[in-house]
Amino acid sequence: MAFPKHKDSIATDDLSRPKKEQEESLSQREREKKREERERSEMASQPGPLTNWPWHRLGNFKYVLLAPWVAHSMHQFVTRKREERDLFNFLTLPFLLLRLLYSQLWISYSRYQTARSKRRIVTKSLDFEQVDRERNWDDQIILTALLMYVVNLVLPAAQKLPWWNTKGIILIALLHIGPVEFLYYWFHRALHHHFLYSRYHSHHHASIVTEPITSVIHPFAEEFVYFLLFAIPIIPSILCGDGSIVGVAGYLIYVDFMNYMGHCNFEMVPNWLFRIFPPLKYLMYTPSFHSIHHTKFQANYSLFMPFYDYIYSTCDKTTDSLYERSLKGREEEKTEVVHLTHLTGIQSIFHLRLGFASVASRPFISGLYLWIVSPLSYLLVLLTWIFGTTFTLERNKFNDRSMETWVVPRYSFQYISRLEKGRINRLIEKAILDAEKMGAKVLSLGLFNQGEELNRYGDIYISKNPSMKIKIVDGTGLAAALVLNSIPDGTKRVLLIGKLNKLAYYLSLVLCQRKIQVVEIMHKDLYEFLKLQMPQKMKDFVLLSDSYMSKVWLVGEDLRYSDQMKAAKGVHFIPFSQFPPTTVRKDCIYNSTPAMVVPKAFENLHCCENWLPRRVISAWRAAGIIHALEGWETHECGENVTSIDKVWDAALKHGFAPFSLASEI
Repeated sequence: MAFPKHKDSIATDDLSRPKKEQEESLSQREREKKREERERSEMASQPGPLTNWPWHRLGNFKYVLLAPWVAHSMHQFVTRKREERDLFNFLTLPFLLLRLLYSQLWISYSRYQTARSKRRIVTKSLDFEQVDRERNWDDQIILTALLMYVVNLVLPAAQKLPWWNTKGIILIALLHIGPVEFLYYWFHRALHHHFLYSRYHSHHHASIVTEPITSVIHPFAEEFVYFLLFAIPIIPSILCGDGSIVGVAGYLIYVDFMNYMGHCNFEMVPNWLFRIFPPLKYLMYTPSFHSIHHTKFQANYSLFMPFYDYIYSTCDKTTDSLYERSLKGREEEKTEVVHLTHLTGIQSIFHLRLGFASVASRPFISGLYLWIVSPLSYLLVLLTWIFGTTFTLERNKFNDRSMETWVVPRYSFQYISRLEKGRINRLIEKAILDAEKMGAKVLSLGLFNQGEELNRYGDIYISKNPSMKIKIVDGTGLAAALVLNSIPDGTKRVLLIGKLNKLAYYLSLVLCQRKIQVVEIMHKDLYEFLKLQMPQKMKDFVLLSDSYMSKVWLVGEDLRYSDQMKAAKGVHFIPFSQFPPTTVRKDCIYNSTPAMVVPKAFENLHCCENWLPRRVISAWRAAGIIHALEGWETHECGENVTSIDKVWDAALKHGFAPFSLASEI
């Protein structure tokens, strides 16, 4: 093996180990935990000078700073003769865009792997605070572009660089291996002195569970020093007349690659590389190598090449064993709950956890920045339709139970198509059987994955697989409970409008049982159905009318704005659909779609579920979790509905709280 295990190694992650070894290391793990808490408590306790980036107040308008340089570069390229054009200057903008795309691909790939891979290194929870802190990961790319423009302007040798220069590329490699790695090692150790750590470096170490972009999250002053270090190979090669476009761009891509790989929180470096070339162990670090630095703080300081940690005895003793265990993979806890959702609008793919991290951490709103990538959106629609298969989006934990969210790669508009009905049903059925095979106890159907026309609210899958043990939940009981508890006290009459579904029928029955009149607008079929289902003494509580005078409206999908305009001022709109109204009136009250605030113990929730706020999940997703927590051995699909009081009491017992637009998250 390339990484032999040390006899006295101490595991720093959550991978499975022999019980005796766990007991022996318990006291040391407790000491490490206390040190970790102490280190984190020092975070930015005394922010130093130049902590904030110069353009931090500009928000996304920071890209405007590049406009004069880009305009000047393009003007020169267009107006000069071909032999006088400066390609290095002109290609700075395309290179910036390439690095932005490259970084985003790393984010998506890393999140995809950590949601499904057994090679995760640290299993602690990722939270919204970290996502917000790492939102400005593109600052360093903007700074690089600005410095490239400045260097090109002030250094004549940096103008009209050739595409390739072998001597210059060798010089860059040697200067990185020598001065850069050495100076970084000692600068990094200095940053862990209390004075500098509390003022600067603690901002980076606030992230215990690292993502690729964690690597570039630093205060401005610290990041600027790194830029000076990385300039050591580039500037001398240019001044010596050996600079080249490939040399400069290639070195920066190398820095990006090693930075992102080292912070991706899953082991991806294959063991055979070290078997073929054993010295590579000292020339290239691994994600598990650097993860120790983020969990223990006082070890593994090297930049990309660990040989200085070995020389100065700062390489942690568990480095090799952690690499081996991470590469082998952990024994995952059995997933008990799977929530099956799907894509909604054309741009919703960018709101997934695998898409834009900062966008996914907020309720989905179709903004200008998403319209800019619309051509890519339509291309992804085609690709998901041709090649798409259900994939794992998110992995959560609550009360020692593991749960996952899976995505059917189909958009809302495709669920309306009769041609897609068969394909979608096959994807859903395969997901159910896959969940059954992996040992899941409950699968909840979200959004359009349930419906009368599509699958009889999930009942079709039970009919086709009668021996199936997994329980299918459509969430009708909990959704109904949330809608009923949203109706203001003292209400005697409600208006039911919008597309009818199983939940609408059930709500109408319960409301009539509670002696609240249900007014149907042009729903003669529902009116006649309820008349047949109800005892004689309750039939007077369901009315068929064309009056819109009710103060409380229960609204389903396909609610038209023209219907809303018929409501009186101050009407209370309460959706019973999974999708909110597309347009709203400012003089009326609108409730959220049925949803619940998750307990604080609900882990690893760092993206928003569609249009819902942070730490709020849909009633249909919550219903599956509660079903599993209670160990109910019945399906809730087809004609079956869980008792409202039963599921409501269970939800509150486990710490879930009803969400309204006035809720404090």
